[in-house]
Amino acid sequence: MKRTALVALFLAAALGQASAQDAAAGEKVFAVCKACHQVGDTAKNAVGPVLNGLIGRKAGSVEGYNYSEANKKSGITWTEEEFTKYIQDPKGVVPGTKMAFAGIKDPQKIKDLIAYLHTFDKAPVKLTQQ
Repeated sequence: MKRTALVALFLAAALGQASAQDAAAGEKVFAVCKACHQVGDTAKNAVGPVLNGLIGRKAGSVEGYNYSEANKKSGITWTEEEFTKYIQDPKGVVPGTKMAFAGIKDPQKIKDLIAYLHTFDKAPVKLTQQ
């Protein structure tokens, strides 16, 4: 009986681990984002804005980046839920966005990407006054 309970406990832990966020895996997912976005202490706006401190900030608010009107007027504050919807289908969530990306469909990759982006929550980013 104890053995069965122990096996069930390990199985439950393994299943929980599979759906957890993994920042190291998220760094690999971010490889496709690197073509346009930067993160980290020396990040600069490029084709896309800096993604430091993304979760919790308003869309269209990084100083010095030329956002589309659609993005600036979207009214989005980037929560994990909003970012998840957006990264799955950017043009569907913000029609008129300049972001030319088809999206990430795999929910685990999105969770991992969010975990990776959270590692830059405290990295420098200048925001416009809104």
